[in-house]
Amino acid sequence: MANTRPAKMKFGAFLAPHHPIGESFTLQLQGDLELVTLMDRLGFDEFWCGEHHSTGWETIASPELFLAAAAERTERIRLGTGVVSLPYHHPFHVAQRMVQLDHQSRGRAIFGSGPGALPSDAYTLGIDPMLLRDRQDEAMGVIRRLLNGDKRFTYECDWFTLRDAKLQVLPIQSHLPFAVASSVSPSGMTLAGKHGTGVLSVASTSTAGLAALPLQWSYATESAAKHGNEVDRADWRVVLNWYIAETRDKAREEARDGLMRWNNEYTVGTLSAGKGNIYKTADDAVDAMAFSKGSAIVIGTADDLVERILELTEVTGGFGTVLGFVHDWATRTNNLKNWDLVARYVIPKVNNELGPMHESSLYVRENRDVWSRATKAVVAKILENPAAHDALNKQQAATRKAQTAVRLAAHSAVDEASPTSKGKTAATKKTATKNAASTKATRKKSVGDKTANKKNAGKNTATRKALKRKPSAKKAGVRKTTTAPKTTRM
Repeated sequence: MANTRPAKMKFGAFLAPHHPIGESFTLQLQGDLELVTLMDRLGFDEFWCGEHHSTGWETIASPELFLAAAAERTERIRLGTGVVSLPYHHPFHVAQRMVQLDHQSRGRAIFGSGPGALPSDAYTLGIDPMLLRDRQDEAMGVIRRLLNGDKRFTYECDWFTLRDAKLQVLPIQSHLPFAVASSVSPSGMTLAGKHGTGVLSVASTSTAGLAALPLQWSYATESAAKHGNEVDRADWRVVLNWYIAETRDKAREEARDGLMRWNNEYTVGTLSAGKGNIYKTADDAVDAMAFSKGSAIVIGTADDLVERILELTEVTGGFGTVLGFVHDWATRTNNLKNWDLVARYVIPKVNNELGPMHESSLYVRENRDVWSRATKAVVAKILENPAAHDALNKQQAATRKAQTAVRLAAHSAVDEASPTSKGKTAATKKTATKNAASTKATRKKSVGDKTANKKNAGKNTATRKALKRKPSAKKAGVRKTTTAPKTTRM
């Protein structure tokens, strides 16, 4: 049976680089190599590095040297030159360097080429910009023959010469992949069709480049048909600009200052000679560049990026690889976290890796009768064994007791936290205090009464004793009259 699973979208990074002036170049290189290492560990498919010789922001002069260092630090990620500016080099040297890179990376090299992106580089080397694309075309044909291991050949033109040329070492890969840089114009796509190579759409990071994408692939197919070649959408790589975080507000806050600087100082202030929008505030920059209609930049969440990629796939008819443009909009830590979030939450959704998990969860929830029967079967076996049955009853009783304790604790916590409960508790406390005071007063009065009674009893006793000791006046008088007085003789 044929495999019906759709091909997975590949993901990678494109490092021009665009590093703001002000940081140690040595440490910038180390930081970029750390990024390649992280992406290899996170499972990204490709990493591309460019060649530039001016502007102060784009400081890597040899992508082959950088990628050779990256090869020693990584295991599986593919390493592409993004791109070698062919008019600046002798084709034989380029072919030899790519062979060496393929061996140092153990067969992971991708050969990307272009005419040269910066006019200032061509000016420094004394090359007429009008000749750049034709020279790229010419060099590609020669390099292809060398990498294929063709018989020795001689080639002469107005800018290089080869005599009985043949490489002494060939690449590990029998067909080392080629890719051509393409921007807004059809020249890159046309060249890809002529030579039957892949495409690297680097201009899709801009609004104009993004709008041109739907028509781009048609240029490649028309050119391929004209030259008897074929082109495959799986070899089409689209470069996008994004920064994502856990929330859209957080992404905006972390990236806005760096985004404004990148736009004002470099893309407009340097590359476009001041022609373009210079933003006064970081919020203005984010609103215009990431949240306006037709904006080419995604600043938001993983879901925002997933939505943009799927929309772009639909509009273009499909492509094979998404490359995120490497920038320094946020701090180094947050920039690295951005790539981590892509690996964890964007790639799985775009490639529907989570679909089978969701289906399995739904299947279990909707078929509980089956799992209930399995549980009954286990219980039935337990009941057949008296000891196991007794242990089960004890366990269930302990579980019920624990659950009851938890419920009571929860109810108690709710009652204590509720305003009504608090009012009742306060009233109860007030009543108890009042009752306690009343009881205390009653006890005090009772003690007083007992003391008074005791005193009265004492007085009565004393009175009785006094009466018993002292005769009454009546008895004294009787005794006086009855006693005969003595008489005296004369």
